[in-house]
Amino acid sequence: MEAGDVADSLLSGACVLFTLAMFSTGLSDLRHMQMTRSVDSVQFLPFLTTDVNNLGWLSYGVLKGDGTLIVVNTVGAVLQTLYILVYLHYCPQKHTVLLQTATLLGVLLLGYGYFWFLVPDPEVQLQQLGLFCSIFTISMYLSPLSDLAKVIQTKSTKRLSFSLTIATLLASASWSLYGFRHKDPYIMVPNLPGIITSFIRLWLFWKYRPAQDRNYRLLQT
Repeated sequence: MEAGDVADSLLSGACVLFTLAMFSTGLSDLRHMQMTRSVDSVQFLPFLTTDVNNLGWLSYGVLKGDGTLIVVNTVGAVLQTLYILVYLHYCPQKHTVLLQTATLLGVLLLGYGYFWFLVPDPEVQLQQLGLFCSIFTISMYLSPLSDLAKVIQTKSTKRLSFSLTIATLLASASWSLYGFRHKDPYIMVPNLPGIITSFIRLWLFWKYRPAQDRNYRLLQT
């Protein structure tokens, strides 16, 4: 096996490992819902949008014939669907959750219909689907910026997950390198915001350390 093939295998393995680690951070929310039999402090939309994102990248991987994308996003979609079903089981307001799910699934189905029936050229399909997935992924990475503003305002990182931050940083860096290695800007570019926002979170963890969080809460009492 040539050195380039070994590097590709290692990079592919890193993408799978770190991304699945990022997806598995939702298991703590799953345990919380099962133990408390409620969805208090658990957000639903991240599960739903990540599931849609996984299904989009899974389609891109199938169209491109990329085994790494297929494996990661298949497992990711299964996990996110599990989180959604458990959330739905314990959520008292099922109508809202079902409406949000149906809306995003409807958009996803319309997208599938457009790509498969109105865009017959596979190369154009790949480009347009890659662009859609890239934009969706970037919006997901940038959406928590309001939470970062609240962290600065309250001087507390209680609302942030350190393990998720590390997993996101490693996964985003791996996929950026993977996209660069395979000359695929649709994979490389949307993961750059994930690296940037992860470093911002790490800086916030350093600036507002737990000791500072406790001091801040004492001043508020």
